Amino acid sequence: MTVLIDPPAWPAHGMLWSHLVSDASLDELHAFAAANGIQARAFDLDHYDVPDRRYDELVAAGATPVPGKELVRRLIASGLRVPERERRGRGGGR
Repeated sequence: MTVLIDPPAWPAHGMLWSHLVSDASLDELHAFAAANGIQARAFDLDHYDVPDRRYDELVAAGATPVPGKELVRRLIASGLRVPERERRGRGGGR
């Protein structure tokens, strides 16, 4: 089981954001987030959005840095990826 983080590349709210995911379980992801002070409101169906200022800290805490395409590929392979149609249905679709 691995918690993965992509480079901060997603602009919103005047800063860049990374995605934090697990390649095995949402329980693992939520536990890592809680242990590192990431608020529950940062969770978006299958990942946490984290600001660029937290990237180095989360890598030091054990998140494995991967390119964005690899993060998505591994999230899909894990079976945890929420399809885009479900995102749109709940008002998401980032």
